Amino acid sequence: MNICVFLSAADLDDRYTVPAREFAELLGRGGHTLVWGGSESGLMKVVADGVQSAGGRLVGVSVDFLAAKARTNADEMVIARDLAERKALLLEKADAIVIMVGGTGTLDEATEILELKKHGQHTKPVVLLNTAGFYDGLRQQFQRMEDEGFLPVPLTDLVFFAKDGVGALAYLEESAGLR
Repeated sequence: MNICVFLSAADLDDRYTVPAREFAELLGRGGHTLVWGGSESGLMKVVADGVQSAGGRLVGVSVDFLAAKARTNADEMVIARDLAERKALLLEKADAIVIMVGGTGTLDEATEILELKKHGQHTKPVVLLNTAGFYDGLRQQFQRMEDEGFLPVPLTDLVFFAKDGVGALAYLEESAGLR
């Protein structure tokens, strides 16, 4: 399965890097392909290293202004013109999406993917990997949106919140009929 992971390119502490590495190793050992932003820095590098060292493939989609930071030994690397094209290519190449910890770029990617799913533009499973409770506030906001009628589909149809990588991968594999 091609699993797109949206996540930070920042250097982060162990409460985020250790679970990210564990998740990456699960992906690689499971024979999955990581589809990601292609960066060779921060948490993106941690996940790419983990997937690759565990036997998985790497498909990167970088963007022109970040091409100098792209991983050189990915199995495939595409350079998009801009962020909009990058997001479209990441979604196109993915069978499923995982949203890990990140900043405004990750949040932008997450909300666009959920908006597209809400409008039926894709049916791919989406998991929000809530490492160390990072997305507790966002989950609360989404729940309020659903409770107050802002979501035309149930929240559970849009996104699955996973506490850890094992739960995230189990959900994705079950959604794909692999379990």
